[in-house]
Amino acid sequence: MKEYRFVQVDVFTNAPFGGNPLAVFPEAEGLTAGEMQCLAREMNLSESTFVLPPQTPEADFQVRIFTPAAELPFAGHPVVGTHWVLAHLGQVSLREPLTEVRFELGVGVLPAELHVAQGRVERVVMTQDRPTFHAVLEDVGDLAAGLGLAREAITEVGLPVQVVSTGVPQMMVPVRSLAEVQSLGAGQLNTAALNRACREVGTQCVLVYSLQTERPAATAHVRVFAPLLGVPEDPATGSANGALGAYLVRYGAVPVLGTSVHMVNEQGAELGRPSTLFVEVDHVDGEPQAVRVGGEVVLVAEGVVRF
Repeated sequence: MKEYRFVQVDVFTNAPFGGNPLAVFPEAEGLTAGEMQCLAREMNLSESTFVLPPQTPEADFQVRIFTPAAELPFAGHPVVGTHWVLAHLGQVSLREPLTEVRFELGVGVLPAELHVAQGRVERVVMTQDRPTFHAVLEDVGDLAAGLGLAREAITEVGLPVQVVSTGVPQMMVPVRSLAEVQSLGAGQLNTAALNRACREVGTQCVLVYSLQTERPAATAHVRVFAPLLGVPEDPATGSANGALGAYLVRYGAVPVLGTSVHMVNEQGAELGRPSTLFVEVDHVDGEPQAVRVGGEVVLVAEGVVRF
């Protein structure tokens, strides 16, 4: 019989039962890819991570990320949460005020900074892959039908529906009002139409946002739907919010001052899991060069899986 410990945390929140839950298997040596997929399906969270010794000297750990349906090369909240768990378990030597740790991921080796005070990690800030901009969805008919919105709710914003990647290609969908974004529901999606729109531009994930927000200090109100990945709606999506930050800077949708733009995005309220994501975008003359996404993490549960 095999036995593997796991730690469950909530990511991008400072309170239990908010943010995005994550299961971390901190000592996953001996598991096959098929077993990792079965465990992710058993945990039934948007993602689970499996920590292994690195295959390259540039990294401190190798981390594999699985949704209930598939393995991902990169995802935001799993990276942030796994960094916090490894520090919590004493597998990282913490130095104040900042400790850098490097993960070997499907997209390569990426660093993160652990913000440390009085021996504990207060925030994890990960560096994402360099932002790239891809296909524009010219006809939003299927997209609008899939979301249950009028075409005009998208087109009146005047910004493109475009796939952006900071490690995973994701569709950015501007919507004219907070109320229309709040009205969406994973159970009311026309998934056939939404999936057609996704396949047309080569993505499996849809980020819908409005610059009208619930919290006065927030930059954007965000919803993320990924039925093709077995995730009807995600309560906090670090990779997608990083891509959104790059998109907003590139199109001048937020004030672009200095060499780095800071944003605070809100997500998850409609699922009863309010989340806060801190996004930083370095740019040269408005062209994004680097993206970082950070947040807080709280411990929720620990246990053992036997099979």
